[in-house]
Amino acid sequence: MPALFQKPNIVRGYPLELKIITYNLHKGFSIGSRRFVLHEIRDQLRQTSVDLVFLQEIYGEHQVHQERINTWPSETHIEFLADSIWSHYAYGKNAIYQAGHHGNAILSKFPITESRNINLSSFRRASRSLLHGVIDYPSASRNLHVICIHMELVRFEQKRQLQTIKTHLNENIPADDPLILAGDFNDWDGHIDRFIQKELGLKEAFHHQHGVHARTFPSVWPLLKMDRIYFRGMTLRESACFTGTPWNRLSDHTPLYAQLELE
Repeated sequence: MPALFQKPNIVRGYPLELKIITYNLHKGFSIGSRRFVLHEIRDQLRQTSVDLVFLQEIYGEHQVHQERINTWPSETHIEFLADSIWSHYAYGKNAIYQAGHHGNAILSKFPITESRNINLSSFRRASRSLLHGVIDYPSASRNLHVICIHMELVRFEQKRQLQTIKTHLNENIPADDPLILAGDFNDWDGHIDRFIQKELGLKEAFHHQHGVHARTFPSVWPLLKMDRIYFRGMTLRESACFTGTPWNRLSDHTPLYAQLELE
């Protein structure tokens, strides 16, 4: 694990560095959905001491599980994970069914002044979306935009989604505003990465530091490079993938971490 507790660079009482994690929660269940592990996930996320958490596959509601699982939180999973650590959060549902819904969430130690959930799916019932938040971060001279995303598995849908993402960024985010785009990209062969770096002008944190993308799936034996943290208008200080114990006993994905400094 990286040196998460280094003394931060401070400007006007606020750190210039932002520590972030992106994590596909697998709806709070272990790999194979054998155990409900949301309490353990919360404990581990707290220990990372990050400022921003990008979450995919987090339940907004599930009435059946709520009745059957004794340890199901009384509050929403977003509120349960945020607790007293991340006092600001946003949620966007992207999969809706009879028992409830799940989607993307952003947890933040700093105020989220705006948030929008953009449907990326061509299906009648939303199944994928883009959650866009604007962070009020005093050390930043411009708005800090954060986007949590979970992309489709099928390539022809991914191509359509990439065009939607490009249009949204071009129309809603000034080119010189700092931006973090993080989540589960399901990028099997790298074509999404090539598009994002070429067409959107973003760098990927782990690849930028280590020369390869992080293997994040499945958590018990990571082989596939699914999760990414892209950024612009910031400087990368550190990036890591949290493999091994205890993360390999939790979700089917491993978390991806980055420390970024505002320019």
